[in-house]
Amino acid sequence: MPRVMVERFAKQYLIAEEVIGTELIVNRFGFVTGLIQETDIDATAFIRVASLFVDQKPHLGLGRPPVSTTFISLCEEQIHEPVQRNQRVEVQPPKPVIFHDGGLMKRPTPATAVIILLWLPFGIILAVIRILGAFIFPLWLMPYVITLSFCRVTVKGKPPRTKAGNAGGVLFVCNHRTMIDPLVIAYALGRRIPAVLISDLSRFYNILSPVPIVRFTRNRDVDAVIMKRELSKGDLVVCPEGSICHQPFVLRFSAMFAELTDRIVPVAVNCRFGFFQRPLRSWNGLYLFFLFMNPTIEYEITFLDQLPLEATCSSGKSPYDVANHVQRILAETLGFECTQLGRKAKYTVLT
Repeated sequence: MPRVMVERFAKQYLIAEEVIGTELIVNRFGFVTGLIQETDIDATAFIRVASLFVDQKPHLGLGRPPVSTTFISLCEEQIHEPVQRNQRVEVQPPKPVIFHDGGLMKRPTPATAVIILLWLPFGIILAVIRILGAFIFPLWLMPYVITLSFCRVTVKGKPPRTKAGNAGGVLFVCNHRTMIDPLVIAYALGRRIPAVLISDLSRFYNILSPVPIVRFTRNRDVDAVIMKRELSKGDLVVCPEGSICHQPFVLRFSAMFAELTDRIVPVAVNCRFGFFQRPLRSWNGLYLFFLFMNPTIEYEITFLDQLPLEATCSSGKSPYDVANHVQRILAETLGFECTQLGRKAKYTVLT
């Protein structure tokens, strides 16, 4: 494997100090070509291992014959076969992989890679049809459009009805799985509900979104005023994680939403899709396109009971306690794990 593809994982999750692998060719424009520099991988690995252990031998070498086992001859103890089942090996519990921004959901085995390549032209056509369908057709036609485009949305629970008068709107608080979470929640409710999204999201979403988009500025005071104004008009959807998490975890919630209203309805969101997760380091407008290229998309929306007044800030609870409570009940509903890591931690790891 190329070193750049495995080094971060090996150091962070396998506690490796040094990583030796093939090197990728970088062109004069600074882009990786995907080609490797080495012509003889085994010989190069042998030389690099020998230079790493100049005055001593590695204690143990593991390898699977006949590939890449030349360097094992340098080691004091050599194991060429997998560990037997009756042989006791002490290992540390693996560190959970919370932040993973890979583009593929499936492991790219040769057979899977061929299937993905064959699917690509059909996936592009399907993505265009799905995007145009969401943009053109009214909300009451969406169930038929979704079914015909190989999508399925399962709705559980009973959301609250909209109250007449000036009582203000309900704040639907959900975990964040994909960029279309607010759209699916609006479909489940049967009405166009504004969604709060980050300000640096592509304007492409404003054009295509069938629901109004309210943009965060990342200024807490300004965002609080914006959300309060929108709630005075009606219902609103927000994802307090602030970032998408594809793994079975619920990231730490921002507590700002708890300060604005006591009409909070937690919404547990889960989804499953086939091949594509998201494009890597590209224009974020492609995220929607990649998602809709999947052969099937399955969403499960669970509306939980509205928080009682004693569980909100109206009873004297701190916003952080309310946010942690909502995070916890959403994780329990989904069977996910809560984490204290948030958006900043995610992008620190991924960049």
